[in-house]
Amino acid sequence: MKNYDKNSLTGFVLMAIILIVFNFFFFPEPVEQEISENSISNEVKEDRQVNQNIVTSNIKDNLTSNDEDTQLKYGSLAHTANGEIDNYFLENEKLKISISNKGGRINSVIVKEGSGGKKFSTYDNRELEIFNSDSSSFNLNFSTGISINSKDLFFKVVESSSKKITMRLEISSRNYVDFIYNLGNEYLVDFDINLVGMNEIIPSSLNFMNLDWQMKTPQTEKSKTNQDMYTGIQYQYLVDKEVDYLSFTKTDEDEINSKISWVAFKQQFFSSILISKNGFDKPTVLKSEKNENSDYIKDLSAKFELPFSHSRNETINFQFFFGPNHYKTLLSYGKGFEELVPLGWGIFGWVNKYVIIEIFDFLSNYIKSYGIIILLLTLIIKLALSPFTYKAYLSQAKMKVLKPEIDKLSEKHKSKDPMKVQQETMGLYRKAGVNPMGGCLPMLFQFPILIAMFRFFPASIELRQESFLWADDLSSYDSIYNLGFEIPFYGDHVSLFTLLMTISTLLYTRMNSQMATGQMAQMKWMMYLMPVMFLGFFNNYAAGLSYYYFLANMFTFSQMYFMKKLVNEDAILTQLEANKKKPKKKSKFQKKLEDMQRKQEEQMRKRKK
Repeated sequence: MKNYDKNSLTGFVLMAIILIVFNFFFFPEPVEQEISENSISNEVKEDRQVNQNIVTSNIKDNLTSNDEDTQLKYGSLAHTANGEIDNYFLENEKLKISISNKGGRINSVIVKEGSGGKKFSTYDNRELEIFNSDSSSFNLNFSTGISINSKDLFFKVVESSSKKITMRLEISSRNYVDFIYNLGNEYLVDFDINLVGMNEIIPSSLNFMNLDWQMKTPQTEKSKTNQDMYTGIQYQYLVDKEVDYLSFTKTDEDEINSKISWVAFKQQFFSSILISKNGFDKPTVLKSEKNENSDYIKDLSAKFELPFSHSRNETINFQFFFGPNHYKTLLSYGKGFEELVPLGWGIFGWVNKYVIIEIFDFLSNYIKSYGIIILLLTLIIKLALSPFTYKAYLSQAKMKVLKPEIDKLSEKHKSKDPMKVQQETMGLYRKAGVNPMGGCLPMLFQFPILIAMFRFFPASIELRQESFLWADDLSSYDSIYNLGFEIPFYGDHVSLFTLLMTISTLLYTRMNSQMATGQMAQMKWMMYLMPVMFLGFFNNYAAGLSYYYFLANMFTFSQMYFMKKLVNEDAILTQLEANKKKPKKKSKFQKKLEDMQRKQEEQMRKRKK
């Protein structure tokens, strides 16, 4: 055991010596230990940096991916796809135009005043904005190998002032598209598209671009129904200057395969017109869409094809017209714009252009109240027609005197052939020297004026928002009571001018029916039906028109009253009796009429056999 202990002790001593020697000569110094710790820390930092680089690389990869999508979508114009929207303004006394750097387009037009300094506003006293950015679009579409729409891209402003602005869609310093707007003193805006170096961008196989224009027309007038009736698309052919239109009453679309000068997005009292100085190449696609449930009146759109000849510098010249549908203002431009004012066709349009408008404008130079102007206009027309009215009344008076005799003839032959009654009646007229058509001549003069007025008042911007008595707008309906519910064919309100017109028309009808004879006497119920139908139709129409018809009836009553005082029916009867004793020769017309009657009698006899 001792030997074992000695050996163990010796072993432990040797191990201790070895450990002391090894520790002294081979273990690192404390400084060396710190360096080792720094080395470890640097390794960690390097690992963190590697991780950060990986994250950064992932972010860059994501950005590159988005850039690639933009690059794929817009190609060489990818750098114009993002930006902040700014609006710039052109303004004169009549217009305020907003132009956005996104799309380089006109996105809002406010019409401030008309001829004579008349200020414009909507029916609810807001600025009269005929379209805005939310309801309109203007887009130049071309190809760079990729379909490009200018409305999606941001233009930069090259030049800007209160009257002129240049918007540039830039690919490079030598390849770009400029939209140049230049506002004058009136309602016209010059609009030029400059294409610089685009022959290097647009494929040589393409020789055209597309221009798309779209507008949803807002409600600016009191009556949405009336505004809808006069809102739509009209356009002018380049060759013959004829003005045509799409349907105003329903959704309509058409492709025009002829060159056209201009396209108008027409509203009731204001229009936006795009004019091409050299004419739009065919085809032009136009669409007018009606949506009853929309807050807007109609959705109007036009798609044009623009030629591109691959020159280094090309300019396409246009003009915009933004302004009122005032006949003489539109006429002054010499471009056929006046056709936008619906004055009627043929003789009805002539009456309005050369008579009614001239009188109306003359009176408005001296009188500010349009209610008084309509009163004087009615008086002038009635006085001008009074000679013919007198002749018609005289003819009616003669027939009234002969009425007892005609009634006897009708009673005598009531069980016989009706043709016999007509022959006997015509024979009596001929002997007495009475022309049964004598009362028609005045109607030939009055009828064109009645129809002309029917077209004039709803289309006359002069009456817009002009008040008179209880009517707050003579171009729209007047209302003395809102029903709170809608009656079919009548409406949801009561128009007093329409009531007065209807009552006066019924009285006038009753007066005329007392002189009616023969078949006309049997048709009395139809004569009374028409005024009742007018009650429903005119209740939602322009108050100025109902007011005019009411005044016309009242002046007619006055004329009838004075003529009745001047015409002696007893003297007429005496004259007619004297005429019977000296019958006149049959006129050619009477002979032809009698021949026709004989032929009809023969045909009826043959049918009976």
